Amino acid sequence: MSRPARVSVLLPIYQAAATLPACLRSLARQTFADWEAVVVDDGSLDAGAEVVRHAARLDPRLRLVQRPHAGLVAALNAGLEHCRAPLVARMDGDDVMHRRRLELQVAALDAAPALAGVGCRVRLAPRRGMSDGLRQYEAWLNAIDDSAAVRRERFVESPLAHPTLMIRREVLARFGYRDQGWPEDYDLLLRLLAAGLDLGIVARRLHVWRDSPTRLTRSAPAYRLERLTACKAHHLAADFLADRSDYLLWGHGETGAALRRALLLHGKRPSHIVELHPRRLGNRIDGAEVVPPEALDALPRAPLIASVAGLAARTQIRAFLAARGWVEDRDFVCAA
Repeated sequence: MSRPARVSVLLPIYQAAATLPACLRSLARQTFADWEAVVVDDGSLDAGAEVVRHAARLDPRLRLVQRPHAGLVAALNAGLEHCRAPLVARMDGDDVMHRRRLELQVAALDAAPALAGVGCRVRLAPRRGMSDGLRQYEAWLNAIDDSAAVRRERFVESPLAHPTLMIRREVLARFGYRDQGWPEDYDLLLRLLAAGLDLGIVARRLHVWRDSPTRLTRSAPAYRLERLTACKAHHLAADFLADRSDYLLWGHGETGAALRRALLLHGKRPSHIVELHPRRLGNRIDGAEVVPPEALDALPRAPLIASVAGLAARTQIRAFLAARGWVEDRDFVCAA
């Protein structure tokens, strides 16, 4: 039997025939050649499987796994069973890899054996018609450049674009993907970090991440904002707030209010809410007194969640708390 490749590319597809040729060409162009690709066709009704078969006749490193349609989580777990390499690289059928992506990610993991996996920076596409919000998200994501930043930003959004992930197979097999009714990729990342594992970033744009109205993150119920908030609340309750039922909440705009309601379902209730809005100060929200930031100096120290959507606001909160000796990820976390 021949030696397994060093990297298995785990590539689930569903109705991706139109974008698959460019995706597969980007694989064929990789400067790192020691890979196999496990393409899992999740019951597509288009010609995607035939596109893969045609490409596999020219490149035997491609393997097609066909299965009845059962959804992304089932496809990913089924595909993982066919991955033989010690490293697994994720990719989606509508994305394109930079030709050095596999090379640089393998080098990063070889250089840092303690890392469970690495992502990379992305370029969102198409650029025409891209919203300001999406551009801001891309900028935030591409500013995350090491494992410490991945951990620090984990409750804001997913700090690593999952289609860019290269992870040690033994780790991925141990944790697997699960269907909890919220984003399976974000759930995996939070479980990895909660277990004490570190995820790094290759600080180069090595992946074109295509946005479209049919992308799961835009069309599937599990990726709606309220389900993303539910995911954060579940992991905050099990991780940062594991030993406490009370906490301090900074921010009660739309973002903070939604997170507070989601945490209540886990028995976590804020003792105080920190706010700048003059109409909220001095009031009570579900029993929690609304106080200005300066009041923190006189309050008993409790875990604090800064739940505000804007990067500038989070930066100011971090500076305010750091000046008073609060340590991020020990005394407080930022969420959005």
